[in-house]
Amino acid sequence: MRPYRLGLTGSIGMGKSTTAGFFRELGVPVWDADAAVHRIYAQGGAAVEPVREVCPDAVKDNAVDRAALKDWIARDKDALARLEAVVHPLVAADREEFIKNTDAPLVVLDIPLLFETGADVDGTLVVTAPPDVQRARVLSRSGMTAPQFETILTRQMPDAEKRARADFVIETLDMDSTRQAVQNLVSRLRKAHA
Repeated sequence: MRPYRLGLTGSIGMGKSTTAGFFRELGVPVWDADAAVHRIYAQGGAAVEPVREVCPDAVKDNAVDRAALKDWIARDKDALARLEAVVHPLVAADREEFIKNTDAPLVVLDIPLLFETGADVDGTLVVTAPPDVQRARVLSRSGMTAPQFETILTRQMPDAEKRARADFVIETLDMDSTRQAVQNLVSRLRKAHA
């Protein structure tokens, strides 16, 4: 039987990784889109040859060089769309393989661009925090600047729109209340989809 697929998303600095960790603590298998991209970009990964076809300079030592990809995207306005056309299907295949190989009744699919990519899920969870909390979290990251943060925000769907589209919303103000909200949601979903 196919598991219930809960799509987890949230803008930068909203606590998505921490929340995914709380699901893992409860024994819920979590698939991570960012980790999947790292796998397919690694030496001999599934994206290496397709990326080489669209941008030969972005492959070094039989692995995808992210810095070279960023340079290409900065130079060529069509680069991101061409890259996504190659990478998104490979990431989707990695996700399907994960789902196929689990016997858990509930899985979490941690997908930063969940709504933007239209990933196939059964329910959606958005993690959120007030803008000042989000900003403080992001700017405390090593190497992050205010202009970089603003650029990232312009590329992401606004938090309010994500919350409006979500089936479930968890505010991530502190660890204890976030952990409790995850426990409550897991309990609810396990009962509903046992």
